[in-house]
Amino acid sequence: MTPQVSVLIPAHNEAEYIGACLRAVFASGPLPTGMAAEVLVLANGCTDGTAALARAAVTAEGWQLQVLELPEGDKLAALNAGDAAARGDILIYLDADVLIAPDLIAQVAEALDLDAPRYASGRPEVAAAQSAVTRAYARFWMRLPFFSSGAPGFGIFTMNRAGRQRWGDWPNIIADDIFARLNFAPQERMQVAASYSWPMVEGFRNLVKVRRRQNAGVAEVAQKYPLLMQNEDTPRVRPGKVLRLLLSDPAGFLAYAAVALAVKTPLFASRNRWTRGR
Repeated sequence: MTPQVSVLIPAHNEAEYIGACLRAVFASGPLPTGMAAEVLVLANGCTDGTAALARAAVTAEGWQLQVLELPEGDKLAALNAGDAAARGDILIYLDADVLIAPDLIAQVAEALDLDAPRYASGRPEVAAAQSAVTRAYARFWMRLPFFSSGAPGFGIFTMNRAGRQRWGDWPNIIADDIFARLNFAPQERMQVAASYSWPMVEGFRNLVKVRRRQNAGVAEVAQKYPLLMQNEDTPRVRPGKVLRLLLSDPAGFLAYAAVALAVKTPLFASRNRWTRGR
């Protein structure tokens, strides 16, 4: 039996991005014969045209589109609402600023068409940045081991229904992507060949704010769900590797190190734990 697919897109004031995101989703294909696919845009606390632009999107054959408008800007509550409405056997959680390759959904559906719990993501590519510091930071960041190993899942992560049943409602945490990934053992996670484009925030200030949020998210998962950390398989960066990266890309190393150091100071601190940096 051909699996059914649900793409869930939590969106808070994403009018600038939602149109392109949906066009990329609806360009997916060809989907397997008989596959039904739906997109649920989870517009939460939006004060811009996100919901209207999503409703105006032109769908493709075999796809259905539903826009859920939620009054509060709360990503985890939006994910819970989306899960309750989704009908798919395969659940794809997609950030509204990500562009997927046309073959990603079909590859994920094939990989996850199993009775056993499984998790998958695509091959990440960082979109071209405008600011010099973000370009340098991203260039170095993409050469770190976690970027090319396993299935990191930032921007998009997917699972089958058997996998999603491992927990109930999404908990009120910062790093939903890390929480989801670590609910699966390394041998249960896979990366398909298809790619997706993920934008990195622009400028030093925004890099610091987002990196601080990411670090807090990892620490929160480790504190609240310590048993999940046994599923962490990201290789550590050895000193020799760091030296080689420094010698091959001094500017990238400097940008990355400067952000890492700034995160440990009060610089650009925010009381908003959901800071996205833009």
